[in-house]
Amino acid sequence: MPRTPSCVLTGSSVARVSDGHAVDRYVEIGSFTKVLTGTALMRMAAAGLLDPDDPLERHLPAAPAGTGITLRNLADHTSGLPRLPPGTSVRDPYAGFDRDALHRLLGRLDRVVVRPPGREEEYSNLGYAVLGAALVAAAGAPYEELLAEHVLRPLDVAEVSVRPDAERRLLAPGWFGRDRRPWTMNGAILPAGGLWATPRAVADLLVRLAVERRLGDPAPSWQTSGPLLWHNGATRDASLFAGAMADGRWVVVHRLNTDPEETDRAGIDILRERS
Repeated sequence: MPRTPSCVLTGSSVARVSDGHAVDRYVEIGSFTKVLTGTALMRMAAAGLLDPDDPLERHLPAAPAGTGITLRNLADHTSGLPRLPPGTSVRDPYAGFDRDALHRLLGRLDRVVVRPPGREEEYSNLGYAVLGAALVAAAGAPYEELLAEHVLRPLDVAEVSVRPDAERRLLAPGWFGRDRRPWTMNGAILPAGGLWATPRAVADLLVRLAVERRLGDPAPSWQTSGPLLWHNGATRDASLFAGAMADGRWVVVHRLNTDPEETDRAGIDILRERS
């Protein structure tokens, strides 16, 4: 079986690295990307570029008027949109979901919703793809640029990228030591889960956003469980858990070739051990 490289960073700043993982290599962070997209939403609102309660069609005129979907609904998963875009595959689910595909989907968004917006939570990668497109339209700049301007530079975090250099990427090992090819996630799905970062950068983001709160109250993208503020992420071969307690304890766990639920449990167990 392929091995399971892992990396753990905790509130004591001690990293546990095993099986060839590293704190300074770029790894897929999956849906932790949503934390940065949601933070960009709130920062752009503070800069007067938009209002979180703007109707979606104000920024994306291709979307039908009157759906009732707001930018905030997209950020807190109450938009009523399904988890995945229509037509995803198993082998490389988002490869065909480019910006043209998203634009075509916007025109029939009222027929895609699975429940009225603003009511129940329905975790949605599609919702964050739509949110990212709305932010790009409001900023008049590509996603990478608006993220750098409104989130990364204010937090003094640099090791986050859409396309890191190949020699700095850490991919999951497959059979016979060959690296496994990651999913294609740099198209329309990027704001939902396509970023790469070093584990060290994820730790800095977690501390500066969730513990020190340098940019104000946490964005609605974060998940909460009592005193725990957290988010996870999973792609084909990578999984991440990042969580911070109200008392300042925090942990980042990144693993390759493992069940994402095991990664979540590992992070929660470490927080409990340090209570």
